[in-house]
Amino acid sequence: MIAESGKKGDAVRSDCHVSLALKSDGGLVIELKSKVDVLYGRSIRKLIEEMCAFYDISNAQVVVEDKGALPFVIAARMEAAIKQLIEVDKAYLLPVKRELKSTLKERNRRSRLYLPGNNPKLMVNAGIYGADGIILDLEDSVAPECKTEARFLVRNALRAINFNHAERMVRINQLPEGLEDLKVIAPHKVNLILIPKCEHAWQVKEVNDTISFIVGKENEEIMLMPIIESAMGVKNAYDIAAAVSTVVALAIGLEDYTADIGAQRTNEATESFHARSVVVNAARAAGVQPIDSVFSDIDDMEALRSNVGTSKGLGFVGMGCIHPRQVPVINECFAPDEKEIEKARKIVEAYHRALENGSSVVALGSKMIDPPVVKRALHVIDTAIAMGKLNKDWRE
Repeated sequence: MIAESGKKGDAVRSDCHVSLALKSDGGLVIELKSKVDVLYGRSIRKLIEEMCAFYDISNAQVVVEDKGALPFVIAARMEAAIKQLIEVDKAYLLPVKRELKSTLKERNRRSRLYLPGNNPKLMVNAGIYGADGIILDLEDSVAPECKTEARFLVRNALRAINFNHAERMVRINQLPEGLEDLKVIAPHKVNLILIPKCEHAWQVKEVNDTISFIVGKENEEIMLMPIIESAMGVKNAYDIAAAVSTVVALAIGLEDYTADIGAQRTNEATESFHARSVVVNAARAAGVQPIDSVFSDIDDMEALRSNVGTSKGLGFVGMGCIHPRQVPVINECFAPDEKEIEKARKIVEAYHRALENGSSVVALGSKMIDPPVVKRALHVIDTAIAMGKLNKDWRE
């Protein structure tokens, strides 16, 4: 039998294609086809040899057609080919050379950029786009026959790629297949799991329980973002948002939602007004962030800007991106404006005055300020400082 993994062809970049045939004798034969053979051929062959030794393969023919793949990509493609022929649980992992930080429940999630989980070319420079989150997608953007090999690629990317300050997110497949994704992904410092086509609270609990079982302790680091994409999901939105403590945001996916209710999606989005309002209300009631859907027209920045304005007006704090050029527009439009910053400054000043006076009551004029309002104001101030809209020493 011959196992194949990866991509080949003139249009392929930053990827490779691996063909593996196990033999009964003849030793290990490696054929490398690469324009960078002179520079990197020795290290590529060494990686293949080490992986074969790791999986106790001593007789095989390996053909690698390299199109500029980095080691984490070659290792993922090789592992996917091996596991088509050998039933084995252990994983070949390249070393992590930097600290992989956990995330926070309360942090900016204005923009989340979707990247296909089986396309390393788009992953390599993901950290330069400025998105608050990078989503390595295992669901809709990956062909059914490539799901398994994409898991290994996403796992290796989580360990190898510098996403800068972006959250490392993965959208798993619809349950139950998504539980298989978690077995590969969960142990490798993913910050947040997106649960697609979520309709019931038990689905969120099952994902959370599976993660806790895999990581070997009570899960405190991997956050969840269920995505509402159907009429049933909208109906159960609050229960989904409040299902477990690791849910930090509730998103809506309008492509599938509008199809489910038999409506045509439009830029004006009147057909989804009810659903979006329900999701915002459910998220706020559960104490999590409401996140809007992607905007599918990647060429019309003015329409995007208008859409973000409407989204923010409904109460959303962020939305999805399907192209890097959407990121700066979304980040800018979801950032606090001057009016919001000024209001937040007054609330925070009142908060500090109360602290200095030893009072537990925060008041702005004759109006009492509740703790959640103070918390949101502090977040606005932190966001404004981070974006250079407010000096960090603004109180002095």
